[in-house]
Amino acid sequence: MDTEPVVGDDVVLLTVPADGGYLSVLRTATAGLAARLHFALDEIEDLRIAVDEACAMLLAIATRGAELECRFAVTDDALTVEVTVATVRGARLPSESSFAWKVLTALTTSAAAEANGRQATIRLLTRRTEF
Repeated sequence: MDTEPVVGDDVVLLTVPADGGYLSVLRTATAGLAARLHFALDEIEDLRIAVDEACAMLLAIATRGAELECRFAVTDDALTVEVTVATVRGARLPSESSFAWKVLTALTTSAAAEANGRQATIRLLTRRTEF
């Protein structure tokens, strides 16, 4: 999956406390950046829901006092959202056959995750359907 931005891409970094009360900030940023790419309203809403779901997965395994680091990479026709959080020891993300992953893959072009025992990252890629 090629989601790394190339020179000239716009990258926005946001860091918020790993607390559900701050997810609205990430949802709003997601919607604003998707609107900038002229995503359709339903695509914007799908992406907002996907970001919310990804963050909920990460909040469930975050260490106390952790921060959610969110990186938005904007290209001509796609938005990549990568959310990372420090995790408790032994934390595992839901399996790819779980309902939560089915939601992510239904609402985005692609979804991927990695956890290494210290932190976990969920990466969502959404391409605009019409150019």
